Amino acid sequence: MRLAQPLEIEDWVVQSMPDASPVKWHLAHTTWFFERFVLRPLGVPPVSEAYDYLFNSYYESVGSRHPRDRRGMLTRPTAAEVVAYRSAVDARLADLEGSPRLAEIADALELGKNHEEQHQELLLTDVKHLFGANPLAPAYRAGPAPAESGGAGALAWRRFGGGLASIGHGASSFAFDNERPRHEVFVAPFELASRLVTCGEYLAFIEDGGYARPELWLSDGWAWVNAESRRAPAYWDLDARTVFTLGGRRDLVTSEPVCHVTLYEADAYARWAGARLPREAEWEVAAQRGGAERSPAAGPAARDAIDGAFMEDDALHPRAARPGAGVAQLFGDAWEWTGSAYAPYPGFTPLPGAFGEYNGKFMVSQMVLRGGSCATPRDHVRATYRNFFPPSAAWQFTGIRLAKDIV
Repeated sequence: MRLAQPLEIEDWVVQSMPDASPVKWHLAHTTWFFERFVLRPLGVPPVSEAYDYLFNSYYESVGSRHPRDRRGMLTRPTAAEVVAYRSAVDARLADLEGSPRLAEIADALELGKNHEEQHQELLLTDVKHLFGANPLAPAYRAGPAPAESGGAGALAWRRFGGGLASIGHGASSFAFDNERPRHEVFVAPFELASRLVTCGEYLAFIEDGGYARPELWLSDGWAWVNAESRRAPAYWDLDARTVFTLGGRRDLVTSEPVCHVTLYEADAYARWAGARLPREAEWEVAAQRGGAERSPAAGPAARDAIDGAFMEDDALHPRAARPGAGVAQLFGDAWEWTGSAYAPYPGFTPLPGAFGEYNGKFMVSQMVLRGGSCATPRDHVRATYRNFFPPSAAWQFTGIRLAKDIV
């Protein structure tokens, strides 16, 4: 609700593309999740039976649903009715405090909290897509002034030794089903770039004819470039050297991380730079070791030195890396494309019931991203977190980190 406050009611209803949802729908759907999966199992009647159809996202096992690409047609219920719906469900949830039946729905309650955090990020990225399509280029709200160009420091390479490493979530704390089970993988020695690729570095790729050189592109990527007539990342005005942000349109800052790139663009840039994208196991090994060379058996390390900007930092856009000795920006600023297809881990088992639809059925034709972005709640991500999108997706804050083999 706080994220929706800077918006006008007109902004709440419009759907700018099938992959994005209206603000009003995000508010209603996250409310529906708690009503359907927390309150209903306890026998609490729904606020409205119609909402079970309107605000179900993709849970086929609980019933039919309104088509995803037509959520922007839902002028009713009104925004006021959605707010009232949210307030009613919040009140019913509050009534559970101290209930002896809390243990029955504890897992669903925790999943609902993490689901809500996902939609907080989606609300911001969907609003950005909506405003980015508006000729007036409106600002969601004013953000902090960007740092002076040149503040990211030179890109360096950090070496990581190979060997057997454990990845995936094995602790009793919360994790999504696609992060489990913890298992061993063999990782060859590799190098990881010390920070994310900057706008200035990506601009050099463009000026070197990067979008016109088929030898740099995957086959599907080359078809995408030509079909979309793409010559720069989403939200860039290449001629004016400006970029659209949640704070409105402003000058391109060369030291900031490039973002809103597809997997195709990230992969082509990596080839141009004489590198590649990290494999997700490499990324997780680096994150577990705190962004610095450590033994695979050393265990998790502190995140403080490798964090970038998150939603709570109110940056509204990725920030230039702070120079340091390790690997900066592993968490926050921009989601990092990996070269790994989104697939189940060995021994993966979907959750029982409707929650089995949460992640498992999407394990096809998508690629893994790691680390979170400037729109991600800080406590939402961890070293094992696996995000995933199709390779043509760019409306999220998606960026590039380079990797190399050690030969």
